[in-house]
Formats: sequence, C-alpha cells, structure tokens
Amino acid sequence: MAGHELPEPADRKQVADPLVDRDLRPAEDKRPSCDPAFRHGVVVGFDGSTSSERALAYAIGMARRSGSGLIIVHVANRLPTTVWAGCEPPVFVDVPDHRTEVLGLELACADYLAEVPWILVERGGDICHELEEVGHEYSADAIVVGSTHGIVGRIFGSVAGRLARRARRPVVVIP
Repeated sequence: MAGHELPEPADRKQVADPLVDRDLRPAEDKRPSCDPAFRHGVVVGFDGSTSSERALAYAIGMARRSGSGLIIVHVANRLPTTVWAGCEPPVFVDVPDHRTEVLGLELACADYLAEVPWILVERGGDICHELEEVGHEYSADAIVVGSTHGIVGRIFGSVAGRLARRARRPVVVIP
C-alpha cells in the first residue's frame, strides 16, 4: 500500500529482540573468526625475551610433533591513564607498540619457523587474559610460556603462574 501507513497505537510496547539488545548471542557468535588451519594448534606467548625464545623453540617442536599450527601471540602494553594524567578512576590506554611489527619481521626471516605453519597475533591488555582468549578462539591444545625470573615476577606474580592457575587448557612453562 503505497503512501499509506497505519500508526502504531500509543499503548503498544515495542518488543525488542533479546538477542540483539542484550547481546545474549551464544559465545560462538561473539568470537572473531580465525583461520581454521590453526584450530587445535599451539599458542605461545612471545615478546622477544630469552625466556620467550625458549618457549617458542619448545612450541615449534610441539606443533611439529602434533602436526598442528603455531599461534604466536604478542601482547602489547596497556597502562592505566593515572600514570599519564593522574585521573580517577583508572582507565586503561593502549600504548603504541611497534614491537609486534619488528617481531613479525624477525620471525618471518627465521629459518627455524619454516618447519611449521604459523601466524602472529597481536593483542592489547592483560597477558594472561589475552593468551587464554587466543587459546579459546583457536581451540588450542596447549599454551606455552616462558618463566619469569627476577624481582618483578616475585612481587607481582609471574605470568606463567597466573596463567597456570586460571587457564582452561594445559599450560607448559619453559624455564
């Protein structure tokens, strides 16, 4: 009927789609799509440090033996804005981190990575949370991390220790 619309009654409530308005979609729909070739792969945290290089070497061997892909994760720094501006309450800000690009170039030139298919994933936030999220997204068989040595790990707790306590998949900690 062109040009003629029936008005909505004033007492009629608009019924909203609960899946759209409340974001109650199943968890499968919320996850970003990932490359299916890396499903059930091995996730490894990598930041270029000596301990993360050892973890990467172990993860390469794990992936090669299981015939799966390697998901290398670099988590960029996030700092509270209170550090920058002295404001309350603390809000986290992503600090520009070009290390991922540098690490990606180094990894692309590495001969030892030619043995397995791999991808580099950049995330920002808490390292433990992001490694577990990537592991969940890719349905990873394991997460491999290097151990933290030093005073920072003793004061704040190491990433490996926190991840081992909260992860829902096996965590391999390389000394």
